[in-house]
Amino acid sequence: MSLEVMTILCRCENIETSEGVPLDVTGVAQVKVMTENELLGYACEQFLGKSVIEIRSVILQTLEGHLRAILGTLTVEQIYQDRDRFATLVREVASPDVGRMGIEILSFTIKDVYDKVEYLSSLGKTQTAAVQRDADIGVAEAERDAGIREAECKREMMDVKFLADTKMADSKRELEMQKASFNQEVNTKKAEAQLAYELQAAKQQQNIRLEEIEIEVVQRKKQITIEEKEVIRTEKELVATVKRPAEAEAYKMQQLAEGRKIKTVLTAQAEADKIRLIGEAEACSIEAVGKAEAEKMRLKAEAYQLYGEAAKTALVLEALPMIASKVAAPLARTSEIVILSGDGSRVTGEVNRLLAELPVSVNALTGVDLTKIPLLQKMMNPQCQTAM
Repeated sequence: MSLEVMTILCRCENIETSEGVPLDVTGVAQVKVMTENELLGYACEQFLGKSVIEIRSVILQTLEGHLRAILGTLTVEQIYQDRDRFATLVREVASPDVGRMGIEILSFTIKDVYDKVEYLSSLGKTQTAAVQRDADIGVAEAERDAGIREAECKREMMDVKFLADTKMADSKRELEMQKASFNQEVNTKKAEAQLAYELQAAKQQQNIRLEEIEIEVVQRKKQITIEEKEVIRTEKELVATVKRPAEAEAYKMQQLAEGRKIKTVLTAQAEADKIRLIGEAEACSIEAVGKAEAEKMRLKAEAYQLYGEAAKTALVLEALPMIASKVAAPLARTSEIVILSGDGSRVTGEVNRLLAELPVSVNALTGVDLTKIPLLQKMMNPQCQTAM
């Protein structure tokens, strides 16, 4: 006979509960042969010579009988909702019977409970609906309570915050007022100290200035005394070194001035006589030269009058080279003259034009008309110019 643990699957089908609802229940039991001497004797007496299958069959029938009996005393809700109590009840009821056979029930559990009339599913739906309803109600109540609590918390928080802000503002105001008071006291003390310092400094400065003035007065008095003595000394020195020599020098200079005056007067008289004599000589010379020039001009005038136009012409001809040199003086500094003309005959025309304008210029300068001179008339004749 085996002493190992045996697993027995109990299955009861269509067993009516106390309410007449047929159920199918499956349970699992773990059993073994007891090893105590007396109980082991009971087991040997009952199962000696039997196989494990036979032993398991006897135990199964016993457990199933008790399971059926207990199912008939319970409702579906008791069986389904409290399986542990149901399994404990089965184990407690069946243990004495199997114990007298030397068998110990180690554990008994309900594996499955179901029915074929959908009672459990209906019960589950009802329960589910009730649970869902209760859950919704609970959620709504929880949300309501949470909202109320949140609002209360927010209100409390705002009250606390308001109180804190108020206290903070009061503290800050008191701090600012205290600081302002301190600053006022400090500034007042500083101002008083500054005024006291400035007043004391002014007094010290005034005392110093008074002492400086007294020192300056003493120094000035000493300086005046020194200067007075210096003036007396200087006067004596000037009398000795300047006045007496100056009087001697003045007398000397007076005598020299008188001598230079007499000399200057005599020199000026001699120079005046000299200038007068030179002037008379120059006047006589100029008068003689003037008379000679006048005589010369009179003779020239008589000659010009005698010869008439020929004399005038000779005079003009004598003056022409000098006029020409004066006119040509600016051109003497010219290195090259270029006449821009594409026609060779035009150059000749420009030269003829210049020659034709020459008598007009001479007439304007001297009053002599060169066109009336026979020689020049021949030179200015167009036929002669052509021949040229």
